[in-house]
Amino acid sequence: MHLKRWITGLIALPLLLFIIYRGGILLFLLIAAASMIALWEYFRIVFKGENTQITSVLPLTAMATGLGLIWAAYSGQPDLIIAIIALNLVVAGLIAIARFGRDTAVLEALKNQIQGVVYIPLFLSCLILVRNGEGGMQWIFVILGIVFAGDTCALYAGTFWGRRKLAPAVSPGKTVEGSIGGLTGAVLIGSAIKAVFLPELAWATAIIFCLIVGIAAQIGDLFESALKRASGVKDSGTLLPGHGGILDRIDALLFAGPVAYCYIGFIF
Repeated sequence: MHLKRWITGLIALPLLLFIIYRGGILLFLLIAAASMIALWEYFRIVFKGENTQITSVLPLTAMATGLGLIWAAYSGQPDLIIAIIALNLVVAGLIAIARFGRDTAVLEALKNQIQGVVYIPLFLSCLILVRNGEGGMQWIFVILGIVFAGDTCALYAGTFWGRRKLAPAVSPGKTVEGSIGGLTGAVLIGSAIKAVFLPELAWATAIIFCLIVGIAAQIGDLFESALKRASGVKDSGTLLPGHGGILDRIDALLFAGPVAYCYIGFIF
């Protein structure tokens, strides 16, 4: 599995770095594609075993909403993001009301739809907002370095030294030692990338940023694990050999993105 993981990563990394470097429509298309696939995988998890009209309609409205959110971020219209989220709730609520008399469980499906919209396309749109901001390309490189290094170091630190369970109810395989190793790798690699791309950034600020984003990434990983565990699903998909699905690959990034965006925009 580790070999497949490395091969997949080494093949995808150059393309990812090129798209981040170019930005623009290529980044929009990448984020939009990742969002649509991840949403499909998400609904496969939360609606596992269900095959009703509502579980077909609500995912479609989520995907349409997701594309709107990502386009709003790409076109630099953050106010439109709020409007699209509100409109989605109105439309999804109307669909739920129409179905409520025949299926009271529709409200649970509605909550899953709203959660999916926020969890995937809204959180991913934060990365576009970061990329399109001042020094955006450099910040994205630092964010990705933190997330990828944290994930890899947590895996190997946990494999070799893991003893104490981190969150056994959510993910029995994750350990405290793995978490510490992941945060250590996130800070070291994030700081190294900062030294190259953001030399003007103070070291204290950079280390705090790496720690906060690294912690958010681990929470994102655990959150997806909780979703899968609640539905009895091992992987979100099989698209990426050694990694599982797209959602499995970006789960940490989903939480790291908005935290990084808030830090850069409102604290830094």
